[in-house]
Amino acid sequence: MIACSLLLLSLISASALQHPVVYPDGRPSALLRLDATDQGVVLRHGLAPANCDKYGGRDVWVFKSRDAFYMHYDGAGPKGWLACLATSKDLVHWKTLGPILDFGMPGEDDSASASYGTTYFDGKTWHMFYLGTPHTSPAPDLIPAFPYQTMKALGSSPTGPWVKQATVVPFRCTPNTYFDVTASPGHIIRQGREYVMVFSAASEDAKGTHRTLGLARTKNLDGPWQIDPKPIVPNSEQIENSSLYFEPTNKTWFLFTNHIGLEGFEYTDAVWMYWSKDLNHWDPANKAVVLDGKNCTWSHKCIGLPSVMKVKNRLAIIYDAPGGESKSHMRRDIGLAWLKLPLNPPSSKAK
Repeated sequence: MIACSLLLLSLISASALQHPVVYPDGRPSALLRLDATDQGVVLRHGLAPANCDKYGGRDVWVFKSRDAFYMHYDGAGPKGWLACLATSKDLVHWKTLGPILDFGMPGEDDSASASYGTTYFDGKTWHMFYLGTPHTSPAPDLIPAFPYQTMKALGSSPTGPWVKQATVVPFRCTPNTYFDVTASPGHIIRQGREYVMVFSAASEDAKGTHRTLGLARTKNLDGPWQIDPKPIVPNSEQIENSSLYFEPTNKTWFLFTNHIGLEGFEYTDAVWMYWSKDLNHWDPANKAVVLDGKNCTWSHKCIGLPSVMKVKNRLAIIYDAPGGESKSHMRRDIGLAWLKLPLNPPSSKAK
């Protein structure tokens, strides 16, 4: 019995540890794993109305209202990338409904893309914070390019219609800061009278792009936000986008984000998970790989950003990926993976 117990503890410890990926520029690796169980593709691109996701679907934000799930995802269409809508009753079978935003007028911050829309319901009104940019890569891909700005829209229901609020400027990229080329939206949590957003931040210099997450705060969802002077983790972590889950059994916040890897060129290589008892303070050492090419059943190189959602006794992770050995931004589909609840941080030490 003792030998069996020791063997079990050894296996548990070994399953948490991994041989970390070594990146050529020395960016940090995640030393631990907490493997999600992958279910596979649940929404394929190219089937939505008006060819809105003809060239790919990615960058998901999933939320629930009453008994239905709603997915905002970036549809890559002939004119560029727009936030599109899909609905579901079970997270597996989705009905695509087409774009929910349109491009801004020439000269506006969202003239080339109005995409990645995160939401917050205040009990009366639906608020959407979305990514806008006036720049893209050349056609036909038209991939959104820096700067990534946070813009605002209002809706009367979870399906909209969404009305842009051009006069509302939550925050913008600011020169000589950790968010000088990216200040794009993320998950919003209310703490007392204050709203806190975990937003994506990036800066550029001669050495390249440096990505991290920051905290923005406001007491008015239709007003400006104040950005914390320092990011939650160093920008050497190379992470972007946020989805949060709070585990009540151990009073821990779990932050899911996509990591940017480097193999020939930069691409999204994994979903990472950070954990903290305090939403305002994070230790970059407390992180683990949740989903990558090792445990994804259909995409073996590239895994895009996550959106997480509690469903009974499991945590759903909705993500995008191009499949196979591809590392492309384009022709991505939407997948679904699961973690068992309650959620506990992985440990490298067997007790």
